[in-house]
Amino acid sequence: MTAKRENQYRQLGLTIAYYRKLHGITQMQLAEDVNLSRTHISNIEAPNVRTSISLDKLFDIADALQVPVKLLFEFREEA
Repeated sequence: MTAKRENQYRQLGLTIAYYRKLHGITQMQLAEDVNLSRTHISNIEAPNVRTSISLDKLFDIADALQVPVKLLFEFREEA
C-alpha cells in the first residue's frame, strides 16, 4: 500500500470517528448498527492501523451516521 493510500485510509477513519462522535454514538453502537465488531470499528478509526473497508460497509456506516457517504471523503486539512 502506498503512503498516499495509507493517508487516505487514515483520513477516512478520522472522518468516520468525527461524525460518530458528533452524533454521540459509541464505537459499540456503530459496530452493532453495521454488523461489525467494535474492534474492527476501532481499527478503522485508528490513525496508525492499516485497515481496509468494503464499500458496502462504508455505505452502512454512512447510513448509521446519517450522513451522505460523500461527506466521509471530505477530508479536513491537517495543521
